[in-house]
Amino acid sequence: MAHAFVKILLLISVFLFTLPHKSDGQFEEWCIADEQVTDEELQRALIWACENGADCSNIQANQPCFLPNNIKDHASFAFNSYYQRMKPKGATCYFNAAAFITDVDPSHGSCKFVKHK
Repeated sequence: MAHAFVKILLLISVFLFTLPHKSDGQFEEWCIADEQVTDEELQRALIWACENGADCSNIQANQPCFLPNNIKDHASFAFNSYYQRMKPKGATCYFNAAAFITDVDPSHGSCKFVKHK
């Protein structure tokens, strides 16, 4: 009985160790565009994010996150940039209901979605 209990504890420990987490013990999270939101709403929110603290340089032409060149991907990058930079000041991942939090890293190819501590 004790041996089975130790095995269960070991399995739980291995599972918890493999979950993505930050050094402060919290799970990693990214802010991305909601695919169900219209392109027009995403465009408005994207412009707002870029004008209010997001670093949108990587979604410009010939930059690592320009492709795929669509509003959803560009908005996701801008939303995440704003959220990661501004969440220490109380910002949320809302963007007028155009975005949500995910624990799946949306980075792709040479496009890396930043995480700030």
